[in-house]
Amino acid sequence: MSSAHLPACAGLGFKPQHFADILADDFSGFLEVHAENHMGAGGPPHAMLTRLRRDHALSIHGVGLSIGGASALDKEHLRRLRTLCDRYEPESFSEHLAWSSHGETFLNDLLPLPYTAETLARVCAHVDETQDALGRRMLLENPATYVTFAESDVPETEFLAEIARRTGCGLLLDVNNVFVSATNHGFLAQGYLADFPLHAVGEIHLGGHDAQEDETGAPLLIDAHGAQVVDPVWALYADVVARLGPTPTLVEWDNDVPAWAILRAEADRADAILARAARRPAA
Repeated sequence: MSSAHLPACAGLGFKPQHFADILADDFSGFLEVHAENHMGAGGPPHAMLTRLRRDHALSIHGVGLSIGGASALDKEHLRRLRTLCDRYEPESFSEHLAWSSHGETFLNDLLPLPYTAETLARVCAHVDETQDALGRRMLLENPATYVTFAESDVPETEFLAEIARRTGCGLLLDVNNVFVSATNHGFLAQGYLADFPLHAVGEIHLGGHDAQEDETGAPLLIDAHGAQVVDPVWALYADVVARLGPTPTLVEWDNDVPAWAILRAEADRADAILARAARRPAA
């Protein structure tokens, strides 16, 4: 089973409007694409990605597999994922601890699931099936959530740790998701990260969010990927890499996408934090 690794530097999500800027830049970080945007047989998306793959490590990030769903995994979706991974041989493939489909209905969202023994068994079976189908180790990302379930009886960090233990998959730690969920549900992000199974982390995500209020006036954060990373998330990230050591880090920006120079500045900020971590031993 393939277990390639991304370089321990900052990466950025590839958007077609930045193709010429990337070619003209000296950016040496990795690039990430959403799998579902490259499942066609050809055309400009593949032409651009083929060119960029010559110079950059690649992360393929799935958003539609519905790992946490009650239904069986879509075999055709898995087949297309395998074709894509075989074509580009990415250093990383990742998906979300979430569900997005029910039967033949696709909901175009990453929805939460209860953390129970039954759900754990189902998610582990789906992770095993995905890794077997792709012939590679995958990473599973912690979610940003807006509701919790009364029947959940396993803390999220323990749930993720047990998935990694049972399946051998790695974890993708999204620090912004931790901050969003902590704010929405009123727990401490630092406490969550203290309990997170960092030994299984193969990649980190950073991103921006929208700050709103719910009907009671309480803060409500939405993981929108449409703004710069906020200072509290940068501080949490610095704490994580101080403990973990330099780790591949993607800055996500999927909506209201700015000029390449703004994205590059976010990646440079992450690289500066990684460089400081490299100068001292991980805790």
